[in-house]
Amino acid sequence: MIKGVIFDFNGTLFWDSHLHYDAWIDFSKKLRGKSFSDYEMKKYMFGRTNADIIEYAVGKKLPAEEIEQLAKEKESYYRDMCRRSPELFHLAPGAVEFLNFLKENNIPRTIATMSEKDNVDFYIEGFNLSQWFDLDKIVYSDGTIPGKPNPDIFLIAADKLNLHPQDCVVFEDALSGIEAAYRAGIGKIIAVTSMEDKTYYEGIQGVDYIIPNFVNIDNLLFPNVTIEA
Repeated sequence: MIKGVIFDFNGTLFWDSHLHYDAWIDFSKKLRGKSFSDYEMKKYMFGRTNADIIEYAVGKKLPAEEIEQLAKEKESYYRDMCRRSPELFHLAPGAVEFLNFLKENNIPRTIATMSEKDNVDFYIEGFNLSQWFDLDKIVYSDGTIPGKPNPDIFLIAADKLNLHPQDCVVFEDALSGIEAAYRAGIGKIIAVTSMEDKTYYEGIQGVDYIIPNFVNIDNLLFPNVTIEA
């Protein structure tokens, strides 16, 4: 029985994977003189911390201050891309309706993202996330949480909801995030095909459902819950 909902954010609630993709492609040229390949993006970028990605790109450990400076530069570039694309700056199809359903039925929910605080604050303001989420329960990369596919972020998110991981459902789009949810013992894992084809997720360990968006997802997960008129 599902008692709580944990959302990854980027590529899941907000379909911005292509913006992060383009930002990292451009920024990787600065870091190592050539762009990340498509394979590298899928395997080593999505769901990882900026520190992990930057150190992968340069091939060595860097001082924390240098990593922080580079990460802030990349994320500032990404946020500028979002501002220049207002037609893309909206939540995924069906997400608003699903979030309203969760709120109206008092179903515990939170976000678990490897985005850093500057981006999270940007999303909170841009999407008015406080209308659906307790901001104190949002889990983000604060420099202490190991990146996905480590399970830590989902274990922390479930704890913030006062639930066992097996009582939660996780929505993810990244392979590293799916693995993290599986390793955390999450009860149901749903892959969102925001950037990849459905076949990309077929046969992946732990994936219970593959969905194109959030339309009518409440009927799938909570068929016995009805909202009184």
